[in-house]
Amino acid sequence: MNADTLLHRKVHPSWVQQDRVTSQVFRPTPKDEKRLSVYDGDQITAEAAWNHYTNDLGHVSAGVLAVTVAECVTQQLPVVPDPAPFPEHVLIDFTGLAESEIKQKAKHLRGAAQRRGWQYRVGDSL
Repeated sequence: MNADTLLHRKVHPSWVQQDRVTSQVFRPTPKDEKRLSVYDGDQITAEAAWNHYTNDLGHVSAGVLAVTVAECVTQQLPVVPDPAPFPEHVLIDFTGLAESEIKQKAKHLRGAAQRRGWQYRVGDSL
């Protein structure tokens, strides 16, 4: 990975409201233990990441947004390879942050991802 590597994040349909993505997409849930699961874009395309997540892992996703490693680092969020579950797996690490800081950083990441646009969306032909 380098600063420009895209980190693909799957978007649960409930995180899309009136065609706008909520900041929840980049906010770890309690089960995430403050580490957000993404895919390393140097190793897998957005469409292939979506297919892996939905078909292989059996989860639901409306599509894929992405942030770069640099956008995470700018927010003081380490990006850590975690190939144990599957080779392309990466974590954005929010550990040690208060909930208010997590929300603020998640909003920043969502904004960056929205400016970049959908990397893959069900039914779209990019």
